[in-house]
Amino acid sequence: MLESSGAEVGELRQSRREPLSDEGARDLLASVDVVVVVRGKARREIPAREASLDDLRGPSGSFRAPILRFGRRLLVGFQKEALEGELAR
Repeated sequence: MLESSGAEVGELRQSRREPLSDEGARDLLASVDVVVVVRGKARREIPAREASLDDLRGPSGSFRAPILRFGRRLLVGFQKEALEGELAR
């Protein structure tokens, strides 16, 4: 989906080989204004200053995948509609 949209991938990380650390997640939160968290059909937009590391975690306790940064917005988790919306911005 990213390739067909013409989106440019700045950094790609395989979460199983190189998991995101708490420090890395905090750095991501500090670099954005809005965090969009999707879980199933649910979608929440949270100001980054109010988001916690727990908002980025899945049921297993590890960080959800994918985590995609679009400028000053962070998309956490996969939902086709949310991804299409971020790509259309």
